[in-house]
Amino acid sequence: MTKRKEIFKYTLSRLALLPIMLWIISSLVFVLLRIAPGDPVDAILGNRANELARESLRIRLGLDKPLINQYLEYLNHLIHGDLGTSLNTQEPVKSIISKALPASLELSICAILIASIIGYLIGYLGATKPEGKIDLLGRIFGIGTYALPPFWAAMLIQILFAVTLGWFPIGGRFPAGMSFPSQVTGFLLLDSFLSLKIENINGAFRHLVLPSMTLGILLSGIFSRSLKLNLSKVLKKGYIESARSRGISKKNILIKHALPNTLIPILTITGLTVASLFGGALLIEITFSWPGIALGLQEAINQRDYPTVQGIVIAISSLIVILSVAIDIAIAYIDPRVSY
Repeated sequence: MTKRKEIFKYTLSRLALLPIMLWIISSLVFVLLRIAPGDPVDAILGNRANELARESLRIRLGLDKPLINQYLEYLNHLIHGDLGTSLNTQEPVKSIISKALPASLELSICAILIASIIGYLIGYLGATKPEGKIDLLGRIFGIGTYALPPFWAAMLIQILFAVTLGWFPIGGRFPAGMSFPSQVTGFLLLDSFLSLKIENINGAFRHLVLPSMTLGILLSGIFSRSLKLNLSKVLKKGYIESARSRGISKKNILIKHALPNTLIPILTITGLTVASLFGGALLIEITFSWPGIALGLQEAINQRDYPTVQGIVIAISSLIVILSVAIDIAIAYIDPRVSY
């Protein structure tokens, strides 16, 4: 079997697993929500509502049906692309996700850019000058950012840059009282640029700086450590020593020989980090009151809003699974050493 056919077969097998993984995730979400403490009827009506009102609401929400019937109905709706309606706001879950997801994506993209610039620069300098001051500081930085609690780091940054210095707003996504720019892309900063209004651009940018910087700095330690370890390992390979012996400059060895061979693990780590950000930025979104999908999930869990929780988890899981499969397929095409 040729390499092209092997890759094609591998791609099909990975794509075939997508619906199975999503079905397992959606089923686990359904079961875990039903066995978790709390009742959505109590969350909506409160504990003092009379039994007649409680039972009437339970019937209207379909919670009086046997669990297996609820599950089959839930799967039927999923197959047809219906994520249901919020129990609290009566708004379609799709609409809730479509409003919150762009905010999370905008925050994640900016955080990844910041993490990549800081992390890969520190990792590169540490690998090219091992055991030096930069390498030592890079190690401390990597361990510190990895171990730092996100909510604590976020509060420190808020206190310093928002409260003490007053350079940036303490939270939110856009200045209060200012009308939002026309929603073209859903990314507020980009839409502000498209509106060609300086006040919109300034407002969106200033609100984005602190949460994206916090998340980016926390992630940069992972990136710096990853690049440093992989690049240091590559620089000890035999073909690198051979290149040195032939008189090739250190700069050309790094750029043409070493760095390209670190791209595969770096691509994997970066892709999985991007995927995890969709659901992993919860503490940052809560601290900065950022109206993203993670904050929406936390609010839905507190309100025992089954359809919203299910819809958001499925949306996040779908993004993570699709991105993970895309990374696997990309690596299979890029790296000829991958076996199937």
